Amino acid sequence: MKVIVAGAGRLGRQVAQVMAAGDNQVTVIDQDDERVAALRDRPHVRLENGDACEPSVLERAGAYTADLVVATTGEDEDNLVISLLAKRQFAVDRVIARVNDTENAWLFDRTWGVDAAVPAAMPLISLIEEAAGAADTVALLRLGKAGVNVIETTITAHSRAVGRPLTEITLPEGTVVAAVVRDGGPVTPAPGLVLEAADEILVVSHATTESEVRAAFQ
Repeated sequence: MKVIVAGAGRLGRQVAQVMAAGDNQVTVIDQDDERVAALRDRPHVRLENGDACEPSVLERAGAYTADLVVATTGEDEDNLVISLLAKRQFAVDRVIARVNDTENAWLFDRTWGVDAAVPAAMPLISLIEEAAGAADTVALLRLGKAGVNVIETTITAHSRAVGRPLTEITLPEGTVVAAVVRDGGPVTPAPGLVLEAADEILVVSHATTESEVRAAFQ
């Protein structure tokens, strides 16, 4: 899949890294030289310096053949313009846009070319699911140099982990729970934390697979 990420802030960098880890062709656009420079060592990520609100910049980034555009800038006005251009001028099949100010959320619909609006407070995993239709367990980051996988899985209402403390969850050897996201915010993964449906569990491991993590919690 060909993906364009408009905005190389923290969220944009994370989205680019995740999508690239899934063997997608990723291009990141930003007009901030420092942000672009911070991504130069990222494998499989192409960089385009410029304003994504400019049609010529989107065209250089490959918008005519893109399957997905993700607008992640910190300005709602920019995200709306990028979305509209992507959908109307370049006929991009799927457009995802970040909503920075909740009062502007009503604008982020198909009128502006937005297929899915993602509130700024929404966890990264939810944005990726919107963008790529991922399952509830995905390899978020593959940190090749460190040999570490960061994997996230969502507890469903039918998971056997619901109502159980973390200490009762048997994880594969060498796997550590790094964070729990509940109601859009991080929760300290203390041993006595009782898991609830919709909790998002982030684990770090050198060799554990997504299926093994899923089996531990589901």
